[in-house]
Amino acid sequence: MHSSAHRMLQIAKVLKSNGTEGEVVISFRGISPEDIDPEGPVFIYFDGLPVPFYFDSFVRKGNNRVIARLTGIESLEDADEIVGADIYADGESLGMEEYEEDDLSFLTGWTLMDKEGNIKGVVSGYLDIPENPCLEISTGNGDDVIVPLHEDLVNGFDENARTIRMDIPDGLFSGKSGL
Repeated sequence: MHSSAHRMLQIAKVLKSNGTEGEVVISFRGISPEDIDPEGPVFIYFDGLPVPFYFDSFVRKGNNRVIARLTGIESLEDADEIVGADIYADGESLGMEEYEEDDLSFLTGWTLMDKEGNIKGVVSGYLDIPENPCLEISTGNGDDVIVPLHEDLVNGFDENARTIRMDIPDGLFSGKSGL
């Protein structure tokens, strides 16, 4: 698997177009705009694949917003096509450690799937254990299972479907809680 594919972190959302030259207003969440490398790529998913974009311009607007122009987005029509899109960055380029201290409880309610796409349960909680963040998974049969949220185990997130796909260690979902 491509090494950066499973480290994609949602960092921002395109709020609206700005003007007629393809500029967009972007709202950052979980990180601040100065944590971004304006030279590096950000990604927007099209048909499930991350497409890299680069910043042609990047102007701060308040605490967590920027007005930006992304390479290849050159008109109001182009800009309108990405309005509402989530923007991702490679977690490694952001310094994953900083981000992991952030609250990942937004994953609560998401569906956990194994790498084959089998549903394993629903995220019922996020355990912010230093150096070992974990997800609490409700399996639907009365058992809760704790799954380590380690970057090497995460295969991908689908924010629209609210699913997280992981390489789940054998035995975690063997019918007993595993605790």
